[in-house]
Amino acid sequence: MSMCVIVGGGDFGGIDELPGERDLLIAADKGYKYLEELGIKPDIIVGDFDSYGKKPEVQGVEIVTLPVEKDVTDMHAAVSIGERRGYWNFHIYGGGGGRPDHTMANIQLITYLAENRKFGYLHYKDTIMTVIRNCQFSLPRNNSGYVSVFSLSEVSDSVTIKGLKYELEDERLNNAFPLGVSNEFIGKPAYIDVRNGTLLITWSKGESAGKGQ
Repeated sequence: MSMCVIVGGGDFGGIDELPGERDLLIAADKGYKYLEELGIKPDIIVGDFDSYGKKPEVQGVEIVTLPVEKDVTDMHAAVSIGERRGYWNFHIYGGGGGRPDHTMANIQLITYLAENRKFGYLHYKDTIMTVIRNCQFSLPRNNSGYVSVFSLSEVSDSVTIKGLKYELEDERLNNAFPLGVSNEFIGKPAYIDVRNGTLLITWSKGESAGKGQ
């Protein structure tokens, strides 16, 4: 499955899986500095370059310069480039930490992707976040650690959680009570299903980012 990998300027701990030939690698502003340090050349660099400090000049790399005053973040602009090129599976690194408003903006960004029938994964330190809407999401048995599920919509109906320490069957979650926090992997394949609503799922980093359906 081809993917669009975006590296931003937040907390960065490396890339779990280097992009392949069919993938697209985009640096969003200061994210290019991280890739420079790793000796990795992106396909595209996009930003207003206020955090990088200057417009980069890299041979063989497309540079997209944005105005400083704009309605979308550099990260959102990077996602839009990936969408226009036909990608629907997005992995975002360097999108958490630092300013909490930027972290929240990136959670809203993966929510936007879910609402448009795409998948966005926000990789932050030892945790991955994704958002699903009216669908099922699965995680493999080889993961360990914690899983939390939060309703982003006011109410999420018919939520089912299987294969984790605490299971739910056709329950209702709401955005004012964290019933789904701090669940645990137990060595089984796990899945989370929501029939009507939007869920934020966070889990400890393992060997797989999970899979939406």
